[in-house]
Amino acid sequence: METATEPAEHWDQTYGQGDTTRSWFQLGPLWSLRMLDRAGIGPADSVIDVGGGSSPLAGALLARGHSDLSVLDVSIIGMQAAQQRLGAAADQVQWLLGDVRTWQPLRRYVVWHDRALFHFMISEQDRGAYLQTLERATDPERGFAIFATFAPHGPLQCSGLPVTRYDAADLAAALGVGWRLVEEDREAHTTPSGLIQPFTWAVFRRRH
Repeated sequence: METATEPAEHWDQTYGQGDTTRSWFQLGPLWSLRMLDRAGIGPADSVIDVGGGSSPLAGALLARGHSDLSVLDVSIIGMQAAQQRLGAAADQVQWLLGDVRTWQPLRRYVVWHDRALFHFMISEQDRGAYLQTLERATDPERGFAIFATFAPHGPLQCSGLPVTRYDAADLAAALGVGWRLVEEDREAHTTPSGLIQPFTWAVFRRRH
């Protein structure tokens, strides 16, 4: 297993190479917004974007009127890129530096959004640690979890690291009986180099 500093070093280097060097780069978070809409999430709902890094999602949600936004990432370089893009509006977002496997949430959120982080959790130990954080960080009465992972026919690696590929049923099995699948879809993501990567999107709601 990686040490506490190795993930940060890896992702700092990855983000430091520039937006278009990353296969998951997108100009706008269209699919994230689509799945938030399908889950019925509105501006009053708290959202945490885990592994958000330099994602444009926080800016898009601010433009929609959201006022309770957090971004968690292990890379300070990634989050600084997002902050620079937002300018003064970055002060409206809570930026949390930490590894999702060991981060201790101090509050709960209505929405947990994860675009392309969970599929890096390739061991049972890592998945278990991730899911414990997910449980502690989401509202037990009205908690949603939105995932985008490589689909079963997607790449075996991303940014030099191995991944686990999922369809919606696989994600449901990984999350367990405490979560109910409410939406699913498949995205054909075009990378900056023009390749097509199939992603699975799934929205879950906590059972109570």
